[in-house]
Amino acid sequence: MRHASGELTPGPSGYDAELRRHNEVLRRAAGVQPRDHVLDIGCGAGQTTRQAARAARAGSALGVDVSARAIERARELARTEGVGNVAFEHADAQAHPFPRERFDLAMSRFGTMFFGDPVAAFANIGRALRPAGRLVMMVWQAHERNEWDVAIRRSLEAAEGPVAGAPARPDPFSLADPPAVREILEAAGFAGVAFTDVREPVYYGPDVAAALDWVHGFTCTSEALKRLDPAAAARADERLRQALAARLSDDGVWFGSRAWIVTAHRRRA
Repeated sequence: MRHASGELTPGPSGYDAELRRHNEVLRRAAGVQPRDHVLDIGCGAGQTTRQAARAARAGSALGVDVSARAIERARELARTEGVGNVAFEHADAQAHPFPRERFDLAMSRFGTMFFGDPVAAFANIGRALRPAGRLVMMVWQAHERNEWDVAIRRSLEAAEGPVAGAPARPDPFSLADPPAVREILEAAGFAGVAFTDVREPVYYGPDVAAALDWVHGFTCTSEALKRLDPAAAARADERLRQALAARLSDDGVWFGSRAWIVTAHRRRA
């Protein structure tokens, strides 16, 4: 599954821990009702899907993700926890043939920023919603408003400057601009688009060593370090360690972040 930054995550438990504060904000915003049928986009290991299924005790929840590994883990956890009204599919929400007008709510925790064609993707999701069905998603605000991204970039680029030959990667901030997002969603058949500012920190681990291991698992970090010569890589790694140490508190390493809760509903024909 993809980390919220756009990277493939090294494991599901750390990702859920990282977003523990955001998860509660999304849960409240989604407001899943007992008879709802819920579609969870980019569900990862299925934490948000299982929570939705528990709330929709007379309904159901379906989680989809592009990572087969994450979906396998989601199914395993649902079985272990005894959540019966939940299902998971290895699928790309942009093109997957969802049942028409099946769901009351489509939700996502940082899983909608990486579509190749966002208008087509949200139109596909909209077709899966019942008339006036709701969309509730959490996306990152701009790069410069997210301390975690600023700190990692500065640590990797300081002294050497931007690393030459850096490959293009999925942009976790592609839905950061409200006017652009409103235009995308309205073109995809949604109305009533609204934004709520979310200011919650992300958790990187109980100590600096654990946080450094977590950040090393990000594809952007590992690839940037590989492109540097050994001495420069060591300096960059030390800057990362210092950046993490500067944000260590009694309850672990935390970075400031800014996100949007974006809400909308399917436009009636």
